[in-house]
Amino acid sequence: MGGAPVNGGPAGGGPQNGAPAGDAPSDVGPKGAADIENLLRAEAPQVLGALVRRFGRFDTAEDAVQEALLAAVRTWPDHGVPEEPRSWLIRIGYRRMVDLLRSEQARHRRERDVGMAELAMRETGRRESPPQETDDSLTLLLLCCHPALSHTSQVALTLRAVGGLTTAEIAHAHGISEATMGTRISRAKQQLTRAGARFTAPTAADLPTRMRAVMRVLYLIFNEGYATSAGDELARLDLTAEAIRLTRTLANAVPDDAEVTGLLALMLLTESRRAARTGEDGRLLPLDEQDRTRWNRPLIQEGTGLIDKVWSRGEPGPYQLQAAIAALHAAAAPEGTDWPQIAMLYLWLERLTPTAPVRLSRVVAVARAFGATRGLALLDDLNRRHGLDQDPLTRRRERAVRAHLVRMTGDPAGAARLYREAAALTGNEIERRYLLDEADQLI
Repeated sequence: MGGAPVNGGPAGGGPQNGAPAGDAPSDVGPKGAADIENLLRAEAPQVLGALVRRFGRFDTAEDAVQEALLAAVRTWPDHGVPEEPRSWLIRIGYRRMVDLLRSEQARHRRERDVGMAELAMRETGRRESPPQETDDSLTLLLLCCHPALSHTSQVALTLRAVGGLTTAEIAHAHGISEATMGTRISRAKQQLTRAGARFTAPTAADLPTRMRAVMRVLYLIFNEGYATSAGDELARLDLTAEAIRLTRTLANAVPDDAEVTGLLALMLLTESRRAARTGEDGRLLPLDEQDRTRWNRPLIQEGTGLIDKVWSRGEPGPYQLQAAIAALHAAAAPEGTDWPQIAMLYLWLERLTPTAPVRLSRVVAVARAFGATRGLALLDDLNRRHGLDQDPLTRRRERAVRAHLVRMTGDPAGAARLYREAAALTGNEIERRYLLDEADQLI
């Protein structure tokens, strides 16, 4: 991923050079910047979890972790990675946490609490002991997806606290300024505090709902990376890679959850087609025109293996169904795609998640399986009953799908008009050029 994995916190008070006393560098010597960045991304949630568990202050702990990561970026490339990098980061974060707590308004009460923690840390048996080897990623993901937060805040906080993206990177992904995103993240932390959110696992009754929220957030992150809603890039590799990494983490934490495995399989199978989505000239290529030799076969094999493993565990959920559809695409030649089966799977998916995007995807599958006329009839019916042409999630794509079907039925002028309408509704420059090119070919 591009950019440093941290945001610098307030100046002063934090470590500025060298490792803390007693931390010897490892024998492996300095690592490359990419190796260190990957290590810090993996360790950041664990360090944050350790600080939140000890102090109970998510907002302050997150700032302290960023200071610790910044210290690592400054020192590890030259002095080597410590033998226990997590312990190193936790100690730096702890010291910065103490500084931040001391500076807050309720000085006397917090200094008393901090003083007790410092005394405990001075005990010989505790000072040198390594941190508890606990994977806090799942608990942290659940906290960032707390029901008190909006979907947008859940996505931003997850990318910041668990994904390790900078505020600038998250802002770029959302097409807003860094200052605006910084305010949004700060408000999300304040909302967690007001809601009394704690760094503890949810109850058994709450866990299914919270897990659905986590999966939805990871899915939104992946989708924004795979099909960027605005700008001159078709995709954001940093976001898709981060969504896959976090979903792997989640799948490792709950290996028996078939729907989480299905979500990971869906991401891998979808990502496998990324390199073939544009031609050498940068033009967007629809599925039938893609060079399938450019599809990533290891990702296809892994994704297909995952969905095959969980498909028979019971009633498949929405992510498993989407992964099964993606696996059918991955397994077939363009002329051999089993469109009737895909249409059936979309109908099944629509019954579970009756959303506008799912309904529109079923239209495409029905048209490919049974002809453009039948596809148009279904689209008209869904528009009457559900307003796909007005729904903000589908109004652009509805026009693009309708344009393609109208074109197949022999109305080039009508298709060209619809392609232009779709182009006017997209904020992505590559997609806009594709739609306008399709319209120009029909004149």
